[in-house]
Amino acid sequence: MTISEKKYKIALGCDHAGFEYKEAIKGFLQIDGYETKDFGTFSDESVDYPDFIRPAAEAVAEGLCDFGIVLGGSGNGEAIAANKVKGIRCALCWSEDTARLAKQHNDANVISIGQRQITKELALTIVRTWL
Repeated sequence: MTISEKKYKIALGCDHAGFEYKEAIKGFLQIDGYETKDFGTFSDESVDYPDFIRPAAEAVAEGLCDFGIVLGGSGNGEAIAANKVKGIRCALCWSEDTARLAKQHNDANVISIGQRQITKELALTIVRTWL
């Protein structure tokens, strides 16, 4: 297996407002051969996002996962929470261009997506572009 063929382990975390897209992204990643570690939440019942975002970010910072994807309503709070973890470079992505730049120019090891801001199809495109 060459480095370009390596499939990474991806940490996932969300609050209730990002649950639907997290599940879609998780399915997409698994079908494409990525390993995922889901830190929750596991339903659309209201929760506090730091309880789920921080563990996902810590898994990336500690090397347990290669990259992370966090989701919420806007993605802003999730990006802030992830960036509080030393070693995390989380970028809020809302387009294919922001995903590409997050990787190429910012070396983002985590991205944040706002489920209430973009379509599910665009969210999947963002993930595909960033990885």
